[in-house]
Amino acid sequence: MTNSLEGRVAFITGAARGQGRAHAVRLARAGADILGVDICEDIPSMTYPNATFADLEETERLVEKEGRRMLACKGDVRRLDDMHAAVQAGTDRFGRIDIIIANAGIIRLAGESEDFMADWQDVIDINLTGVYQTIRAALPVMRDGARGGSIVITSSTAGLKGTASLNASGNAYAAAKRGVVALMQNLANYLAPEWIRVNTIHPTGVLSGMTQNEAMAELMAHAAAGGQNAISGMENALPLPILQPEDIANAVAFLVSDEARFITGTQWPLDAGFSVR
Repeated sequence: MTNSLEGRVAFITGAARGQGRAHAVRLARAGADILGVDICEDIPSMTYPNATFADLEETERLVEKEGRRMLACKGDVRRLDDMHAAVQAGTDRFGRIDIIIANAGIIRLAGESEDFMADWQDVIDINLTGVYQTIRAALPVMRDGARGGSIVITSSTAGLKGTASLNASGNAYAAAKRGVVALMQNLANYLAPEWIRVNTIHPTGVLSGMTQNEAMAELMAHAAAGGQNAISGMENALPLPILQPEDIANAVAFLVSDEARFITGTQWPLDAGFSVR
């Protein structure tokens, strides 16, 4: 797949670290230029820190190391104006958008805050509404190009099967990750005549800022001691405790390539067998 994306441009949200960074670097290696967006600031309802603008600049450096260009933009997927501004800047720089990877997402780890509806709303606003706004902002540029395209939405194993929870953020996370599947199916049906493909990916646990932090470490220790919490009982079928972001990026690089030109409307578990347990 070397240079299989030569001349194409990918718009990626949550690009400052984790899966978003891995997607940017992997697609750059395949020949794509990158429009990368990240909020680069913390969200009060979250219990772990978000990436910084310095992290986003590091993604840019890694993309340039692959011999491609990247435009790094600070933006919040909850604000449609931010997404329009990023798309306009990317179009001014690159002239096109061929790939959209709606990847930005959050979850509150540990218990609920006092304002549990704020926990719910922040997750819905970013993980569901933010996905929709990302796509709606970039889609006109993709369609105007009349070259087809590929849209990949980052869902989760939570978008395939539920777990026991009353936690507002956890429930919002599952609802949003299931909700983007319906969004994907609607868009896949509508855009298929234009050769624009739309799919969701459903990773299990992936090494990232969401999983590598003090709040998650406390959850894991509690679960290992027999306690019941948001990650209790979660186990992959394959003997892999966690995936690397590059594992997901390699799959996405295939999914957005011409080798997958016939694949649309699918829910792809990238889960080491988690969903079959």
